[in-house]
Amino acid sequence: EEPILRYGWNTFVYAGLATVGVVVSSVPVAYALSVIKWRGQRAVFLLVISTMMLPSQVTIVPLFLLFKHLHWIGSLKPLIVPAFLGDAFSIFLLRQFFLTIPSELVDAARVDGANEFQIMWHVGVRVAKPAIAAVGLFEFLYAWNDFFGPLIYSLNNDKIWTLSVGLQQFTTIHRGVLWNQQMAASVVFMLPVIILFLIAQKAFIEGVTLTGVKG
Repeated sequence: EEPILRYGWNTFVYAGLATVGVVVSSVPVAYALSVIKWRGQRAVFLLVISTMMLPSQVTIVPLFLLFKHLHWIGSLKPLIVPAFLGDAFSIFLLRQFFLTIPSELVDAARVDGANEFQIMWHVGVRVAKPAIAAVGLFEFLYAWNDFFGPLIYSLNNDKIWTLSVGLQQFTTIHRGVLWNQQMAASVVFMLPVIILFLIAQKAFIEGVTLTGVKG
C-alpha cells in the first residue's frame, strides 16, 4: 500500500508542477508570437514549431548528460524544470487562439495606457481561458501517463518512481502478471485522469475547437 501511495504522490507532483510550468511559460511566448508584431516573428515561430519534429529519443542523451552534470539524476527535477521553459505544442495552440482576439480590443487597451503585460493578463488570459484549460489538461494527461522520462531519470531510485514506472516494475519483480493486483493498481492509475477529463470535458473540447479557428 505504501509504495502505491508514494508513487501516486510522485505522479501528482510531477503532473501538477509540469502543468503549471507549461502554462506559465507558454502563455507569454504565444502572446508575443501572435499579438505583438516584430521583425523575425514568423521565423522564430517556425523555429519553435520545428522542435516538435524531434522525438524525445533524439534529445534524451544530451539532456541526460546535462542533468547528470547538474546532479539532478535520481530526482524529479529533470521532469519538472524543463516544463517551465515552454512547450512547442502548447505555444502553437495558444498562439492560434490569440490570433482570434480582435485587434481593435488590443488597440483600445493600448490607447488606455496598458502595457503589453497588462494587455496579456487582462485581455489575453481572460479571453483564452478555454485554450489555457485545454493546454493544461493536455500537459497533465501527458505527465500523468509519462513512462519514458521517469524511467530514464529515476536511475533505479524507487523513492521517485511514478505510477507508470511502479506498475512496470511490479510486473518485473514478480516475474509475471498477478492479474488481480495489476488490474486494481491500473484502476487506481486511471481513475484520477478519468475524473479530471469528465470535470474539464467542456473546457477541453471548447479550447481545442477554438484554437483551430484561425491560422
